[in-house]
Parts: sequence; structure tokens; C-alpha cells
Amino acid sequence: MANTPQAKKRIRRNANRALVNGNRVGRIRTFVKRAEAALASGDKTAASEAMAQVQPELARGVSKGVMHKNTASRKFSRLTKRLAALA
Repeated sequence: MANTPQAKKRIRRNANRALVNGNRVGRIRTFVKRAEAALASGDKTAASEAMAQVQPELARGVSKGVMHKNTASRKFSRLTKRLAALA
């Protein structure tokens, strides 16, 4: 258990950061799922709109430190490849 005031503060802060970061990751997952659903439906316009929303969310996740750069790049690359296959 934490003995120093600083260690107690770190515990409080880490719990708050975990909530914020969990919400960020959940938001990214939601946008990715929307894009995957749009791609699965075969609607090219809806899929391209969803992709336009996914890319900044993935980039924001990388900049905030909740997602690795290569993970975001891989996800976006795979989604883009599926979008190109719709044409």
C-alpha cells in the first residue's frame, strides 16, 4: 500500500488516467466498427465517410499515447485496402 503522499497521489491520478484512456480507446473502437460495418454493407459513399472519421481518431489515439503508431497504421491500411476493393 502507498505510504507517501506522492504515492497516494499517483494512485489517484493513475485511476483517473485509466478512465480517460479507456474512454479514448473505446471511442476509437467505435469508429473502427462503424467503418467496418459500412465496408461490409458495400456502400462506397458511407464507407468513405466512415474512413474520413476513422483516420483522425486513430491519429489522435497515437498522439495521446493510448495506441501504438504501427497499430493505428496497420488498422487504417487494412481498412483502406478494403475500401479500394469496393470499387
